[in-house]
Amino acid sequence: MKQAIDSSAKAKENPPAELLVAMTGKASSAKAATGDKPVFDYIATLPQPQREIAERIDALAAETLPGLQRAVKWGMAYYGVDGGWCFSSGAFVGHLKLMFIKGTELQPEPPVTPIGMGKATRGVELASVQEIDEMQLTSWMKQAATMPFVGGKKI
Repeated sequence: MKQAIDSSAKAKENPPAELLVAMTGKASSAKAATGDKPVFDYIATLPQPQREIAERIDALAAETLPGLQRAVKWGMAYYGVDGGWCFSSGAFVGHLKLMFIKGTELQPEPPVTPIGMGKATRGVELASVQEIDEMQLTSWMKQAATMPFVGGKKI
């Protein structure tokens, strides 16, 4: 009984994100903010398996990109370097989308063209952590870091 009470208190503290089926402008109601903590807080609200996938994506980004910058924008985690954004990670019903802002310039080009994310954005949809091809994702992360997107609205 005590464990159920503790879980309930934890759920009120970090309520799970309400996940959308498809892109509609923002992935969750997470508030826009820059820094590591807002991204870690966003990831902590995700249900499984999206949380496990997001945690691994975040860890790969931290291991791969020196000077990694994080932010929450449009209800998703954004990752960048040198003051620009390279890719984002957003949880949806049944999967997590990892989207590269200049994805059409990556080799090989990621297979998914997300809706509402810009003509050059490409990515992958991951339904489980086992689907992560770490070698390919880190290659794309390194490539994306050579061409961060610096324009657009600042938060």
